[in-house]
Amino acid sequence: MVLGINPAKSRLVWCCVFFGLLLPLLILSYDIYAQQLGADPAIEIVKYLGTWAIISLWLSLWVTPLRRRLSLTWLMRFRRMFGLYAFFYSVLHLLAFATFIVGWQFDILLQEFLERPYIIVGAAAVLFLLPLAVTSTKKMQRRLGRRWIQLHKLVYLISILVMIHVIWMVRASYEDAIVYGGFLLIALAERVCFSFKKKKQRQKV
Repeated sequence: MVLGINPAKSRLVWCCVFFGLLLPLLILSYDIYAQQLGADPAIEIVKYLGTWAIISLWLSLWVTPLRRRLSLTWLMRFRRMFGLYAFFYSVLHLLAFATFIVGWQFDILLQEFLERPYIIVGAAAVLFLLPLAVTSTKKMQRRLGRRWIQLHKLVYLISILVMIHVIWMVRASYEDAIVYGGFLLIALAERVCFSFKKKKQRQKV
């Protein structure tokens, strides 16, 4: 139950979060239909989807710090949703690149890989997200046991790959990279501090 409210309102909150994260795709679809994406719509589509992939991934990383520091335990219910949306938008981002930039031509794709290594890093991040998405269900969590926890620590590697992807593809302003990096650094630093504190507590026992 979210925020201690009744099940009906709890489902309403869940639906609001779910459709709130789906809304960017609906807005993009309308902009494509209305031809409101500027002079280079292909680049805008790819960039837009990539942005929401990062936002969704960062939201999943911030659930634990907010739960620990602000006692927002209800956020745990949405962590899987955030992660699945990160996978969803990252796959759309990759497909949009292959469709609108490369045109599904292998020779052009190979050339892009050779000339722009940030594409390889980004593709690797999407690939690593796949097993996390597949094993995100409670059934898989029970089946894998402790291995599930170890597997889902891949999200830290994925987040670092995403940051490398963002930094390497910057051509002018580093503003986005700084903002993304700041939020990621805080989320990871909180985990490091918590682990260090927990280790010290165990040593005192």
